[in-house]
This record gives sequence, C-alpha cells and structure tokens, in this order.
Amino acid sequence: MLKKYLPPCIALSSVLILSLYLILFLTLSLCVVYLILFLTLINAAVRAGVPENTLPEVYPSAADLYQRELTSLQQQSPDGSLSHPELLVAVEMLSSVVLINRALDVGDRNSMWRQLASAVTGLSNVEDEYAQRYMDELMRLKAVAREEGSDYLTWNDIQACVDQVNLTIQEEHERIVAIGQINEALDGGDPQNTLEALLHSAAKLTDVDPSVAQHYYDKLLEARREKAHETEDPSAVLWLDEIQNAVLMSNKDTQEALQFSQAIQAINRAVDSGEAPKTLAALRSPGAGLYGVTPECVQNYQDDLAKIKQDKTQDGDNGSDWMKHWVKGGHNYYYNLKTGEGSWTEPADFLQNNTQLNKEDIQSVVSGVTTTYNREQLWLANESLIAKLQAGCRGYLVRKGLKERKDFLKSQDPAITTIQAHFRGYKQRKVYIKRKEYLNDHSEDAVKIQSMVRMHQARKKYRDRLKHFKDHINDVVKIQAFIRANKARDDYKTLINADDPPMAVVRKFVHLLDHSDQDFQEELDLMRLREEVVTNIRSNQQLENDLNLMDIKIGLLVKNKITLQEVVSHSNKLTKKNKGELSNLMMMNKQRGGLKALSKEKRLKLEAYQYLFYLLQTNPTYLAKLIFQMPQNKSTKFMDSVIFTLYNYASNQREEYLLLKLFKTALQEEIKSKVDQIQEIVTGNPTVIKMVVSFNRGARGQNALRQILAPVVKEIMDDKTLNIKTDPVDIYKSWVNQMETQTGEASKLPYEVTPEQAMSHEEVRTRLEASIKNMRTVTDKFLSAIIVSVDKIPYGMRFTSKVLKDTLHEKFPDATEDELLKIVGNLLYYRYMNPAIVAPDAFDIIDLSAGGQLTTDQRRNLGSIAKMLQHAASNKMFLGDNAHLNPINEYLSSSYQKFRRFFLAACDVPSLEDKFNVDQYSDLVTLQKPVIYISIGEVINTHTLLLDHQDAIASEHNDPIHELLEDLGEVPTIESLIGENPLPPGDPNRETMGKTEVSLTLANKFDVPGEANAEMDARTLLLNTKRLIVDVIRFQPGETLTEILEGAANPEQEVEYQRAMQRRAIRDAKTPEKMKQAKPVVDDSLTLQGKKDKIRSNLQRLAELGKVHPENRYQDLINDIAKDIRNQRRYRQRRKAELVKLQQTNAALNSKTAFYNVQIDYYNQYIKTCMDNLASNKGKLSKKPGDTKAKKSKQVSQKYTAARLHEKGVLIEIEDLQTNQFKNVIFEISPSEAVGVFDVKAKFMGVHLETLQLEYQDLLQLQYEGVAVMKLFDRATINVNLLIFLLNKKFYGK
Repeated sequence: MLKKYLPPCIALSSVLILSLYLILFLTLSLCVVYLILFLTLINAAVRAGVPENTLPEVYPSAADLYQRELTSLQQQSPDGSLSHPELLVAVEMLSSVVLINRALDVGDRNSMWRQLASAVTGLSNVEDEYAQRYMDELMRLKAVAREEGSDYLTWNDIQACVDQVNLTIQEEHERIVAIGQINEALDGGDPQNTLEALLHSAAKLTDVDPSVAQHYYDKLLEARREKAHETEDPSAVLWLDEIQNAVLMSNKDTQEALQFSQAIQAINRAVDSGEAPKTLAALRSPGAGLYGVTPECVQNYQDDLAKIKQDKTQDGDNGSDWMKHWVKGGHNYYYNLKTGEGSWTEPADFLQNNTQLNKEDIQSVVSGVTTTYNREQLWLANESLIAKLQAGCRGYLVRKGLKERKDFLKSQDPAITTIQAHFRGYKQRKVYIKRKEYLNDHSEDAVKIQSMVRMHQARKKYRDRLKHFKDHINDVVKIQAFIRANKARDDYKTLINADDPPMAVVRKFVHLLDHSDQDFQEELDLMRLREEVVTNIRSNQQLENDLNLMDIKIGLLVKNKITLQEVVSHSNKLTKKNKGELSNLMMMNKQRGGLKALSKEKRLKLEAYQYLFYLLQTNPTYLAKLIFQMPQNKSTKFMDSVIFTLYNYASNQREEYLLLKLFKTALQEEIKSKVDQIQEIVTGNPTVIKMVVSFNRGARGQNALRQILAPVVKEIMDDKTLNIKTDPVDIYKSWVNQMETQTGEASKLPYEVTPEQAMSHEEVRTRLEASIKNMRTVTDKFLSAIIVSVDKIPYGMRFTSKVLKDTLHEKFPDATEDELLKIVGNLLYYRYMNPAIVAPDAFDIIDLSAGGQLTTDQRRNLGSIAKMLQHAASNKMFLGDNAHLNPINEYLSSSYQKFRRFFLAACDVPSLEDKFNVDQYSDLVTLQKPVIYISIGEVINTHTLLLDHQDAIASEHNDPIHELLEDLGEVPTIESLIGENPLPPGDPNRETMGKTEVSLTLANKFDVPGEANAEMDARTLLLNTKRLIVDVIRFQPGETLTEILEGAANPEQEVEYQRAMQRRAIRDAKTPEKMKQAKPVVDDSLTLQGKKDKIRSNLQRLAELGKVHPENRYQDLINDIAKDIRNQRRYRQRRKAELVKLQQTNAALNSKTAFYNVQIDYYNQYIKTCMDNLASNKGKLSKKPGDTKAKKSKQVSQKYTAARLHEKGVLIEIEDLQTNQFKNVIFEISPSEAVGVFDVKAKFMGVHLETLQLEYQDLLQLQYEGVAVMKLFDRATINVNLLIFLLNKKFYGK
C-alpha cells in the first residue's frame, strides 16, 4: 500500500523505520519477560529458603521501576554488573520506594513515614520534625508525576524532595533570624545598623536603597509604634511583610519628596523670571501639592510672590545651596539647589537658604489672593443683598439712636409733662375764656344748632341700625329661631323630666294635643296601608293554600294517576286578583239590604257585631277559653282564620299589643289546665305555641328569619363541594360506588353492611372524620349567625319565651333553670328556626324560581346542620346508634353554653305596657277608631262558636258578652248579611259568598256612657275634666290651676276662645267618618267661664272619689296632661315608624304575590301541556268504519265478602262482629256518574244496611298525609293503602 501511494525512496525509508521500531519493541518485551522471570525465580528462591539465592521481596507491578533503576545502577558499576550484596541493597531500597509510592496513592501517611524513616530506604537527612512537610511535598510531586504520565517516584526523586524541604526550612529559619536582627537594630537606634540588617541576604527584602537609610529607620519605628498601639502590646515586633511594606513606602516618600522639592525650586525660578504664565504653570504642578490656584489671579500670584521674595532678598543672600522641606508624614527632607538631589539626613554644616520661597510662603500667597478674588466675586454676585444688609445696619443704628433718645425723654418725662401741662393749661384757659364770651354772645344760635345736630345724629343712628337689621335679616331670623328652639328644648326637657312641670311649660306645649292636617293625612295613609296589608295577607294565604293543594294534586296525578279533570277543576280556582278586585270584595251591596244597608235594623246589627268584636279583641279571656273548648283541628282553623283577622295580623302596635296579650293569657291558661309534667311542652303540640310560631313566621316575622338565616343558608347552597354524610353505611356505599365507577369492575366488598362493619374500613373512618369536620365548620357559622341575632328576633317570640319560662317556673318551682331554658330553646330554635333551616324554600328564606327546588345533597346538608343545632340547643349528646358521632359531643356541650346565653338574652324583654306604651286611656285618646277586615263566613262562625260555648267562656250571667250575644240574637245566614236571596243548601256559591269581606269599625259599648250617667264613671269624668282643663289653660293665664279657676276671664280671652271652638267645629266637620271619635261628652258650646265652672264641679266630684288632691293645687292633673302630651308625641313617632314598616311589609307582600302569580302561570302551563298530550292521545284512538262516536266502556260493580277483604288485608276489623261472621257481610263497590267517586253498599245476610260515597281523591289525600287506616260506616276499619291498591287494580287497570 505504501509503494502504491509514495515515491520509492520514501517508501523504502518508511519500511526501514517500521522495522527498527518492531525490533526495539520485541527487545523491550523480551527484557521485561526476563525481568519478570528473574523476579519470579528470586521469589521462588526466597520461598525455598536458599540463603545465597535470596533477595528481598519485590513487587511485580513495579517491574518497570526495577528494570530502569537496576539498569542505571548496572551501568554505573565499573565492571558492568552488580554483585549479590549490591543487588540485595538495591532491590531492598527499590521495594521500599514502591511501598512509598503505594502509600502516596492511597494517602496512607503512616505507612509513608515508616518507609521514609526506615534505614532500608537509605534516605539521608530525614528529620523527624519535618515529617509532615516531607509527606505534603511528596504527595504534591506524586500528583505532578501522575499528570506527566509517570506511575512511580524514583529514589532520586524522593531524596531530592527531602533535600529541598530541608533547604526550604533552613531558609525560613535564617529569614526569621534576619527579621529579629532588624527589630533589634531598631531598638538600638542606629539607622546604619538597621540598613545593614535590611540588606542581609537572608531577609530577602527587595528595593532597599542605602541612601534612604534614615527614612527606613524612621518609617520602621513609626510602623512599630502604630502596631504596638493597635495591638496594645508594647513589645510588638514587625513582621516580614510589614518591613517590606515600610521599605516600599519609604522609597515612595523619597520619590515624592524629590518631586516636591523640584516643584518648589521651579516656582522660585518662574517668579524670578517675572513671567506670570510660567509662574501659573509651576503653581499648578502636581508635585507642588498646592490648592486653590485660580488662573484668573495669576498676575496677583506673580506680584505677591515677587514682593515676598524681594523682601527676603533685602536682608542679603546667605549663599546656601540647601533647602529643608517639611513633607508628608512629618519628616524633613534636605534638597540641594545646585545638584537637584536630596537626602533625609541633615548635611553637615546645614544652612537654610534665606532667599528661596518655601511651600508655606507660596500657599499663604495663593490662599490669600484666591480668597480675595472669591470675596470680590461674591460681592459682585450679591450686590443687592449687600445693599439690603447695609440698609439693615443703618436702620439698626438709627433705631438705636432713636431708642436712646426716647429713653432720655422718658427719664425726663415728669419734667416734660409738667412743662406741657402748664403750657396747655394756659392755652386752654385762654381759648375757653374767649369761647365762653363768644357763646354768651350767640347762645340762641348755639341751642338751635345743637338741637338740629342731635336730631340728625339720632335719625342717622336709627337708619343705620335699621339698615343693619335689613342687611342681616336672615341672620336675625336664624338667631331668633335658635334662641326660641333652645328655649323650647329646655321647656320640653322640663316637661319630660320634671316631676311637677310648671303650668307655663304645660301651656306652651298643650297645642300638641290638637290634631293637625298632617295627623289626619297620616292616619288616612295608615288606615289605607293596614287595609292593603290585611287584604294582601289574606289573599296570599288563600293563594298559598291553593298552591300547596295544587302541589299535592299534581303529585298525586303523577304518582297515582288521578283524573286530570280534578286537577283542572282545582286550577280554575287559582285566579290572580288585582287590588281593584280585592277592594271590590270589601264593599258590600248597601242597596240590597246587606249588613251595611241604610236601615235601622241593619245598623243595630252592625253596631252589635262591632261591640262584640271590640270586646273579644280587648278582653283576651274569652278567646283564650274558647280556643280550648274546641277540638284541636277546629281550634287551629279558627286561630288561622278568625283570631289573626280579629287583630288585623298585628298590623299596628295596638293590635300587636292585644294579640300578644291574648297569647300570654291563652298560654298561661293552657299550662295551668293542661300541662301536668314540664316535658309535655316539648313532647306534645301545645295549641298556643303552635299559634305563636305560625304568627311570627308569617308576613311580619318572616323577614326576621330571612335576615338571620339567609346569608348562611345561601353560602351552604352555593358551596357545591360540600357533602355532609354522617351515616357510616351511606359513606361506605358511596365509597364502593366511587371505586366501581373509577375502575369499571365490580367491587369485591359486600354492598349491604352494618354500621359497625362500615366503620371497620379506614377509608370510611377518614371520610367520616372529614365530614364531621365540615359539619362542625358550617354549623359554627349557623350558630354564630343565630346567637348574634337576638335583637332581630320578633318581640312576640321573645315575649312568649319569657311568659313560657315564668309560667312554667311558677307551676313547677322545683324545675332547674337548665330545664326551663331547654323548653325555651325548643320554642325559639326547634319550632321557630329549625324548619326554616331544613326547608328554606318553603319559608321564603331563599328565592327560587317557579318549579325550582333544592338538590338532595343540599337538603341532606341542611338537615345535618339542623340536627346538630337541635342537639346543641337541647344539650343532647350523640349516644347509642349514633356512637360514631361521639367526637362531636364536646362541641355540642360548648355550643349549648352559647345557646344558653342566647336564650337568657332572648327572655330579657320589657313588659307589654312598656314596649307599646299602652295604658287604660289609650283607646279613649287615640284619633283613629280600630277597624278590622273580616269575612262574612268568619263572622257567622265566630257568632256560632260563642253561642255554643258562652257558658264555658263566661260563667257569670252578668258578664258583658251575654248582653252582646242577646242583642245579636240567632245566628244569621250568609245571604241575609250580604243582602242576597237564599240559596239551596248544596249550592257552591254559598262558599264564595262566605268569603266576602266586611270592615267593622270597633267600638266599646260599656266604656262610653251617655250624657245622663257620664259623671258616674270616674275614668270618663277624669278624662273629660282634663279635656276641659286643656281648653281653659291655653286661654287663661295663671301659675296654678287653682289660680286660673279663681280668676275671671276677660272679653278678649272669651273672643279668642270662641274663635278656637269655631275652628275645631270646622275641622271636626271635615274629619272622615272612620276617624271620628265616639260621641263627645264635652260640650264645646259652653263659654270659657262655663267650662271653668264645669271644671270646678268635676274636681269636687273627683276629690270625693279620691282621684285628685286639692291640697297640691291639682298638680296631679297637670302632671297627667303633661304625660298625655308626651304620649301624643310618642304616638306620632310610632305612627311614622308604623307607616314605614307597613310600606315595607306591603312591598314584601306584593313581591310574594308576584311570585305566587309566576307559580300559577307555571302550573297553568303544566296543565295545558297535560291537556294537549291528552288530546293528542285521544286523537289516536281507532274507530270502526261507520262509527260516529266512540264506545263508552262500562265498568261493572265489584262484590266482596268481608272475609275475602279480611284475607286481602283491606278489612282489619268490624266493631261488635266476630271474625267467623265476616262471611255474612257483603260490600258492593261500584263507580258513580262522577269521576273518582264510588258508591259502597253494605249488606248483612242479604239485608241492605247502608250506602256511602267514597271519593278516590280523599283516599289519596289520606295516603299523602300518612294515615294508614280509616273508618267506613263508623264500624269497619279499613287499610287505606290496600284499598287504593284494590281500586286501582279493579277500576283503573293498574
């Protein structure tokens, strides 16, 4: 291949070279093989024990080392071969070298030192104290050799390393000695000795100049002093680096000093030349080290420096060539002016040249000239400021002179005053005498002028004052208003706070008892709003009941397939009435002879009912007893319809007060008569408790529940990740389902397990713990929202809680406070709040669209929270089946303490009288008469119940209610009260007519006597007397009532009084009929004096009755009038608040009506869809050709013996009939003409006994309500569910 591509000569050369390389490689390989064989033989000889053939142990891995070293020794031998002793020593040393290399490879310092120190190795000058240095250097050399490709250090390398380390250590010792000598020379104080020590070769210091010996000495001493000061060690010595640094710094100082000296000499030469530019260049030389050199001042520098130098020359030139300069560091430097060289050592016979300028002279001139220049520039730049400064100084001097002059004059003040006084006196007397003579001559003219001037001044002063008032008329009015308001406030505070307010104060505010146009307008607005609220409440209740029934019917339609016609029939009752239609229901036909017809008979009937309902409204005892005379189902309906209507759903404070008074009386009556054990309040269903909760969850109390619970309920519903499960079985099944969903394979775990088996799984326990944690968190939010809302709970609920607690404590004095508070908690939380938490959609806590509903998870979450709160409120722990919830018991205990404080705070409420500010005179002084809105059916129902139970509710025959019922007579019919013609008994229009509403303006028949016996009633007499006093004191002045009555009225007072009575008559004529008070007993036609006479007569009568006390001048009556004024103000405030509250309630009711209307539209749409589907299905019925109408299938009746029905489980038992006689009883069930109605006939031994109609819808309603059994023919007990199944199977094909 080489011959093919290379020239012949080159190819031949390459072949020769390759041949030589091959021969050399073969030779070396052969030598190595011989060496290894030789070593093997030697080792074999050693093992064989032949002394003459024995060599020390060798290491085959170091064959190359042995070969190379032994070959070298062999070549050094004279005969070219090694004897046995030589070979023995050589091999022994090489083996030791191999061991040293191995120790270096593995870092074994102990083995390395043993070999180094061993005599076998043959190393010389190995010192024990340098062992560490040897090993460090050998390891460094080994690393270098390894990088160069050599595996072993030779013996020569090791010996050289030892020698080098020894040499280095020796040099270090010598340098330390040299440094010590330098410090000793410094102590000796001889610069030459110090220089010799610095020049010592062992010190190895660089750049040492013998000419700087003195400065070396000074700098080294200075450095040592600084070190001693810093280390606080007087014996401190300098080290090598510090000495070297001092030498370098000295050399630098020498160079700088020479440059400085030369620069000063150059300045002197430039000054001598007289050329300013040269002088400036010399001054600005860096070597001179001058500061503040300004080019603009160069000529001044030249002149001043030349002058100083000339001054020095005047004393004569000493001819010295030397200058001594003080340089940086505080050292003197001696400079020769001729040679241009310098020295730190003072020359012999040194004399300072006296004509040369030194640095101090030059710097002084430069600084002075520059400062002068800068000052001139400053003055020029601030010339105006300087002028001002000078002006200020001059002003100061002038003021100073003036002050000195004034001080002088002040010191001479008595003399000056005396002189001036005498002079002025003299002049004044002269002028006075002259003026007096002139006036005496013109006295008449002076008098005339004076009168004119005084007139002008007075007129001007008046006009100015008038103009001032006109210009500030608004301010004057504001000040007057403020003063009057402040005075009025003080007087009103006196009226409110004083025990005996003065007559003047009472007279000032007595006008507040009059009714203004605003009062009438507010009363009219109040009446209108009450009417609207009551109407809306009744309308919404009817709509809600119809919608609930519609829910049930649609549910039954879907579940049990009742006829669609029944649902459509009920939907026709759902009509959306506007306010105009509702108000039309309130108006009765006066022309047809209704209750409000314009006839004496109907008027008496109307008044009788008004008297009756007023008595029932204001005396709660009658209704409280009537409630418990009826069955519970009827009493509930009576309460929902009549009682709340009678009190207008507590639409104002008076009616709320009376309704709560009824609740209090009824609750006390129920506890005293029907509760034997304290727990019956919790386990039973007390009528009054149910009525209280129903009322406070209605339109007035619903807003409170919404405010308390809506935020937290909405938060729970919005949390889509919240899933509270506390049943281990449910958690277990959810876990299994999740695993199967994720894996797609059937789980091997059983699906049906017990709670104990479910809890045995770790995953179930983990999920249960997480669920309990979440439940505690959300429950705590509900608890916090409840316990801080005590002020939001309706007063009626809190007052009822207080009455419940106090009444139970009175009947059960041994009951503990915890037991009483648990019952209060049962009312406040379990009955009032708990249902709203469980079903917030049913209590309008949250807003849902029509058809919307809560999800299953949301209901379960809310149910779990409600259960937790219920246990916490009753302090009931989780035990038994709920033992897995034991960790929550501690939380329940702490939560109960919070609930306990909450219940105590809820019971802490003022009394009814204090809350509503009601007393016995309230109805007598109010402007508006109480009005209720009640249906004709409710009027008749109430009348009937009172007649049926009048002896039970009023056992005494002289009770007022007996008189009122006697005035009413028999219960009228609905048609007679409405004014319509009588209708047949089964006419459905009777029910509609019974819902017609009428407004009754209530009045008290017994508390308002006629004119003949007015003075027989002390309360009325007192009230009439106060009215007379009010009319008198506003027109007749006086400090006390006695003084007013004893004084006579003047004509002006009589005229003013008559005007006021006329204005009252006009206002009364404009008052609407509903707002007129009862017939007044005070005759306004009396004169002012006549009323005073009437007052005296009444006071005498009242004093005899003990109502007033003449000894205190009838101050009690004045105090009562002041109280009436305060109450009138509070009534106006309450009325305004009530207007706002009614407006809010009315708005909420309208919103609810709109929601119901949306639901009606939703149901109508649903029914329309069902009807459309039904029509489409009917259209698909097949007909035979020629048939014009579909065939009507006829369902036959079904007959069963009682025994057969008993076997099917439909019949449970028949009263007074043995089971073996059931075969003689036959029931025949047949469909009637009406859809969903069945005729059931009963026969015994073939004899027809009775027939009744059974409505399928009633059965479904019973099934929905959870009623399991019912009575047929009042004797047969029937299973409702199985009877429905039988009817479905036989008549509906299901």
